[in-house]
Amino acid sequence: MTVRSDRFSAFRHRAYSYYWFARFFSAFALQIIAVAVGWQIYDLTRNPFDLGIIGLVQFLPSLLLILVTGAAADRFGRRMIMGVCELVSLAATGMLIFLTIQGLTSPFPVFAVLLVFGIVRAFFAPASTSLAPNLVPKEDLASAIAWNSISWQGASIGGPVAGGLLYGLGAAVPYWTSLTLFAVACILIFIIPKPPQKRGVHNQSWETLSAGFRYIWREKVVLGSISLDMFAVLLGGAVALLPVFARDVLELGPWGLGLLRSAPGIGAVAVGIYLAMHPFRRNAGRIMFFAVGLFGLSTVVFGLSSTAWLSIAALMVMGGADMVSVYVRQTLIQLWTPDELRGRVSAVDMVFIGVSNEVGEFRAGSMAALIGAVPAVVVGGIGAMGIAALWAVLFPSVRKIQQLERVEHIDG
Repeated sequence: MTVRSDRFSAFRHRAYSYYWFARFFSAFALQIIAVAVGWQIYDLTRNPFDLGIIGLVQFLPSLLLILVTGAAADRFGRRMIMGVCELVSLAATGMLIFLTIQGLTSPFPVFAVLLVFGIVRAFFAPASTSLAPNLVPKEDLASAIAWNSISWQGASIGGPVAGGLLYGLGAAVPYWTSLTLFAVACILIFIIPKPPQKRGVHNQSWETLSAGFRYIWREKVVLGSISLDMFAVLLGGAVALLPVFARDVLELGPWGLGLLRSAPGIGAVAVGIYLAMHPFRRNAGRIMFFAVGLFGLSTVVFGLSSTAWLSIAALMVMGGADMVSVYVRQTLIQLWTPDELRGRVSAVDMVFIGVSNEVGEFRAGSMAALIGAVPAVVVGGIGAMGIAALWAVLFPSVRKIQQLERVEHIDG
């Protein structure tokens, strides 16, 4: 397979352009909601453990529905699944508006709405991730993967800042904005031309439902790369505790929380644009391990910092380093996986991501409630560096990766 060097090659295809902007607006809306909910809950309870619960309730559906969501993405229209998910997101956002206007006295109704968002994401993520290869030819897939990451990280920059500023105008304002963005995303999804898709025709047995697990277990390079990212972010993730740092450590307001949440996205987009222009030509595996170690180190620096500019800089480095791991993992999954398996493999990957992000948030919130926010972040960053060193030994085949599209020629 020849990969085009044109950094914008994926956008030559109109269907992909609609898809890209739909994902961007949807992710932007989710980032706005994340900032608003995080501030709203912590302002109500002042308990970091509740911030951990926010992550946990969004992860559980991905875990409990993993055999259903991936199979659905392989069996039914991926575009249609995305559209239905956006419609449900509209309804859930409307419920957040209602709860806010009525006056929030307990976090539990918000947790219930976030559970709905978790169910939506459990179906949306495998369908959207596995749809991209149906919208562009193979030679443009690497470009599409890089731009997909840029889409998410770009939303991670603008969304939190917008969420913090909008929250200052009123608690319901960010939710109204998200409602509008979900509506635009929904329209874009439904105008995507129906793409070709190889659909599974087998009966839904345990054998077919568990195919994604077996594939990842068999492909040790894929297993090593996604488990490395999972454990590093599980230990080193600090996003859940940003409301604590914004209010109590750095003494910033909602706008400051928005800046902190957007900082990892700034670093990630910068690295993502670079990778779209300069894909890995050699030493991709070693670079990934170095990046994960740098992710852990920057987490430690953030945890120890009491200065806003240093904290923001550390978060930017953290996001840029994580982007390298995301790029390698997604490229491996999309280029190696047969189309009829992509939904199930992507669903398993989403669980790995959920463990790293949402369960990582629960880990951070629980640990912060026990030993404090600063020690929780520092210990987690040290753990992420340890994972990078350990995985380099356990998965030599990942360490030996050179060019991602030629990884199949690597021994070990």
